[in-house]
Amino acid sequence: MPKRYCMNLFGSIWARDTSWIDTFVINHERIHTAQMKELLFIPFYVWYLIEWLIRLLQYRNWNKAYRNISFEREAYSNDHNLSYLPNRRPFSSLKYLKINNVRKHAPHAPHFDKN
Repeated sequence: MPKRYCMNLFGSIWARDTSWIDTFVINHERIHTAQMKELLFIPFYVWYLIEWLIRLLQYRNWNKAYRNISFEREAYSNDHNLSYLPNRRPFSSLKYLKINNVRKHAPHAPHFDKN
């Protein structure tokens, strides 16, 4: 697992190096946990994978495909808003399904190198 990468598995955050994880990354992952709960976990992962494959065909770029998954769009768009999660409406990620590219690039976006 690359150093600046974390994974949320069933609401538990996993990372090889936690020194870079801040309040905003935790908020990002908590948004994912809310998404998972709405879809009862397993369907979230199925949807995530299918959408990533569709985005990969669309963009032909691993990182762009990842950044344009609706779940990631919602999380990256709101991870710096610490009052977002308590006020979030159920299934808010659906409004991020649009096809155009992500415009916002969060400063903590993972680097997908092989380190």
